Amino acid sequence: MFQKIKKTLYFAVAWYFRIFASIKLKRWNPRIIVITGSNGKTTLLHLVESQIGDIAKYSHHANSSIGIPFDILGLDRTTLTFDEWPGLILFAPLKAFSKIPNQKIYVVECDCDRAYEGDFLSSFLKPEVTIWTNVSRTHSMNFDSLVKNGKFNSVEEAIAFEFGFYGSRTSSLVILNGDDELEISQSKRIKCEIKKVSSTKSLKKYGVDFRGTEFLLNEDNIRFKYLFPKEIAMSILMCKELVDYLDIKFDYNFNKLELPPGRNSIFSGIKGITIVDSAYNASLSSMEAILDMFSQIKSEKKWVVIGDMLEQGLEEKEEHEKLAGIISKYSLEKVILIGPRVCKYTYPLLEKKLDGSAKIEKFLNPKEVLDYLKDNIQGNEVILFKGARFLEGVIENLLLDKKDAAKLDRREKIWEIRRKKWGL
Repeated sequence: MFQKIKKTLYFAVAWYFRIFASIKLKRWNPRIIVITGSNGKTTLLHLVESQIGDIAKYSHHANSSIGIPFDILGLDRTTLTFDEWPGLILFAPLKAFSKIPNQKIYVVECDCDRAYEGDFLSSFLKPEVTIWTNVSRTHSMNFDSLVKNGKFNSVEEAIAFEFGFYGSRTSSLVILNGDDELEISQSKRIKCEIKKVSSTKSLKKYGVDFRGTEFLLNEDNIRFKYLFPKEIAMSILMCKELVDYLDIKFDYNFNKLELPPGRNSIFSGIKGITIVDSAYNASLSSMEAILDMFSQIKSEKKWVVIGDMLEQGLEEKEEHEKLAGIISKYSLEKVILIGPRVCKYTYPLLEKKLDGSAKIEKFLNPKEVLDYLKDNIQGNEVILFKGARFLEGVIENLLLDKKDAAKLDRREKIWEIRRKKWGL
């Protein structure tokens, strides 16, 4: 019931905050750079931040039709609980006339979690530059009705069309993924200059281990201290296009790069295990990218904990069945599935595909997974966590240094309450 009410009122609430955010945005009048796409937006935003630094303001922790007006107004949600809303509604008009940022550039991450969101945000922001990373089945359930009524042939086309609003309302430059046919199909809507970037043509070498990740892009060797899937090559190339457009010297070492939690962070765990935390979110494309990255890392005892992919709608069964095929491609000692969707759709197919080559376990809730791991890890396993179902709570209970919990995702009060309900 709550989700239905939230969906019904979502854009009415967004319009309320947009009215006051528009006042402040007009007073500020920054150059606006939009970073959008199904996957990799936040990582690209941080790549950009490491390059252009404090000359810009960044929409950290905000990418939606409500979150971005909050970010512009300077309204902070600290607990994510319902009791914050009266204060947010009350202070929005006052915040419209608060001090504007000193920065003359606003780099803003924009999502399309639902139909109309791209239209809503692009008409509000009117970007100078848009960078569009990719298109995949994320939040598909919110686009199913557009396919049912015959407006689009597939949910991917519906999602691509919504993202296309950003490019159509960009005034100067759109940087596109030249390897993504769905993006290219929307390029006819773009009136300004287009730069198409292709990582398939530019990526000459890729390697990853616990020391970091190395890319050879054209003639440029770039090494990070972080674990990255090879798909990040596209983000690096897009970042360079933007930096060149802004006429700033490009730092090939990305010395100032810092990533947010849940993006392949490495932690030491109990009994000498190594934890790879990629639990922030999951779609089929991001699952495949991270599993492929994990396959490159050398270890004799590799385990994966895979959670549900949420908001897949009518594509839920198909996407989770495809996941079985992806997992089966890799050499793993143990696969642990958590959630009703992977149990129902992924497990039966995966059991057949692996045919005993890896041990498979399935659980419905995170406390069961935690108990299983504590009872069964022998020591020195390398364990990847990817997907939904409060995996950050499982990781927290496996950390060797409990202070590392502060580096995990979802630290707000609302998530703490929900994890406790699951016994974490």
